[in-house]
Amino acid sequence: MSKKILIVTDDSGESFEILYAVYRFREAGLIPVIAATKKKTLNGVIHDFAPGWNTYIEKPGYLINADIAISKVKAKDYTAMVLIGGRAPEFLRHNKSLVKLVKQFHTDGKGLFAICHGIQVLIAAGLCEGRKMTCYCNVRLEVELAGGQWVNKQSVVDGPFITAQTWESHAEFYRDIFKYLDS
Repeated sequence: MSKKILIVTDDSGESFEILYAVYRFREAGLIPVIAATKKKTLNGVIHDFAPGWNTYIEKPGYLINADIAISKVKAKDYTAMVLIGGRAPEFLRHNKSLVKLVKQFHTDGKGLFAICHGIQVLIAAGLCEGRKMTCYCNVRLEVELAGGQWVNKQSVVDGPFITAQTWESHAEFYRDIFKYLDS
């Protein structure tokens, strides 16, 4: 039976991060499952970097279908979880079902992978203390306030936690993820 990978996002999730995850996992023979607050069509966004801006810019992205509601997910059915960035984690971190699910994945020793702002969900679950992690540079203060050590690298591995800065980190991030999944 193929391994199932849970991809957590919602409206305002970063389109490139979502679609890249889906197709990389499919390419590897894994089953990606997109979870959101509801099983619906999600409004993705595109975050890009533009000359003269101090932070990223946001444009409307792709419409992407969620396969399952977070409240219906059972941790035992999945090998690992990817927490996608964009602005979705700003509100997903307040979702009690998701925070409980993330804690269950951790308790079960499953991989927890976060890119960009996805780390905000790990922070909400109280899982950053004493860990080396990375994320979008303007979220690093949250990691540090949660007791984590922010590392300025494209991808950082700390046990079952793999974190990345942005979609520009995909090569390193997925190299680390597949190394972990193959171990």
